[in-house]
Amino acid sequence: MYWRCDGRDDVSPIRDMSMGGIFLETPKPRTVGASVNLHFLIQEGQLRADATVRHVKNGNGLGLKFTAVAEEDRARLAALMTRVRGIARSRNKGHHES
Repeated sequence: MYWRCDGRDDVSPIRDMSMGGIFLETPKPRTVGASVNLHFLIQEGQLRADATVRHVKNGNGLGLKFTAVAEEDRARLAALMTRVRGIARSRNKGHHES
């Protein structure tokens, strides 16, 4: 994912995501409360959002809370979360059956 914080651009893998926020894997810490602009391409299309740094795991990454998702991108985010939940359920299904 491409993202910008404090005037610096970066690209980082996504470790976790929900409708409310995202955790980016990055060794570069940012300040809690800092504003972040997110831009990423997903199967459903382009997704743009603004977020705030909520927590920092030094050396591991940043927990971000979405503060705004572009109106035209909200349906894409919902479709992505539905697809991700379906993948997680199918993976877990095989692990819990007796």
